[in-house]
Amino acid sequence: MGTLAFLLVAPPVAAPDLNVGGELARVILSLLGIIALILVAGWLTRRLQHRPGTSSRRIRCIETFSAGARDRLLLLDADGKRLLIGIGPGGMHTLHVYEGVVSAPVEAAPPAAPLAGFAELLARWKRTP
Repeated sequence: MGTLAFLLVAPPVAAPDLNVGGELARVILSLLGIIALILVAGWLTRRLQHRPGTSSRRIRCIETFSAGARDRLLLLDADGKRLLIGIGPGGMHTLHVYEGVVSAPVEAAPPAAPLAGFAELLARWKRTP
C-alpha cells in the first residue's frame, strides 16, 4: 500500500522540451539526402552500363515487326550473321539465316502484294526440307 500511495502523491514528470522546428528540419534534410543518393545511384548505373565501344554482346536485335496480335518477327545480328526469328504462341523458330556480308538497309519500294501472315511464313518454313 505504501508504493501505491507514493505513485498517487508523486508530482508528474515534465515532458522534455522538444525543438519541433529542428526535428522537422532534420527529417526533411534526411529525406532529401536519401532522394539524392537514389538519383546518384541511378545516374551511375546508367553511366556504367552504356559505355560506347566496349560492348561485349554478340547478339543484337536489329528490328522487330508485329505480324499479329501474338506473333512477332525479329531480325537479329549474331556474330555477323542475320537471323529472322518468328515468335508466336507455339514458341520461337528460325525462319531464315542470311549468310554473307551484312549490308546497310536500302530504301525499298512499297510492296505490290500484301505481306504474308506469320502463320503462312511458319507453314512455308515447315514445308521446306
